[in-house]
Amino acid sequence: MKKHVLFTEGIPTLIVIILLSAFLYYLHPLLTILGLGLLIFVLYFFRDPNREIPKQEEYILSPADGLITDITEVEEGLFIKDKVTLISIFMSPLDVHVNRSPIEGKVSFLEYKKGKFIPATKPESHIVNEKNYIGIENEKTKILVVQVAGIMARRIVHWLKIGQNVGKGDKIGMIKFSSGTQVYLPKNIEVTVKKGDKLKAGATIIGRYS
Repeated sequence: MKKHVLFTEGIPTLIVIILLSAFLYYLHPLLTILGLGLLIFVLYFFRDPNREIPKQEEYILSPADGLITDITEVEEGLFIKDKVTLISIFMSPLDVHVNRSPIEGKVSFLEYKKGKFIPATKPESHIVNEKNYIGIENEKTKILVVQVAGIMARRIVHWLKIGQNVGKGDKIGMIKFSSGTQVYLPKNIEVTVKKGDKLKAGATIIGRYS
């Protein structure tokens, strides 16, 4: 299992905040309150809570914390290459930003695409923003997870390589600050969530094999 993201991804941000706090203290001791506030926010943002992972084979889990903003039928041409159900998830700065694998399987597809950084709340953000594509498959299905940058999210990371095996609910990456995640489900998956639902990565069941 991947280490706590505070240590793998948060250290550079913490160093910047500490240096900034020292500079603010140099300007005036009371300004240190601002640095302390930023430090508390960063520690909160990089929280990485343990999750109780449903182990039933037929369940598909959410890859991200956040709010479902849309569920639609689309044609997916990169990995699944068929008509699929697309679930779009908005991750606010207050959500846990660790992404988890929806299924157990092998990483068969990875692709990074440069793009813009418009707010993740805008519908076109999933089309024009910077993103990472992560394709995972097993003997029953293929799932495509897409990490989408937002106006504040300027760094998307994953901890995967082609051919790597991942367990259901394993940590696979994160997006720093507000952002979005998409998950593409093939037609053999029965969707069990709806628009407006709140999700938890690795814990909320979003579908099952039909």
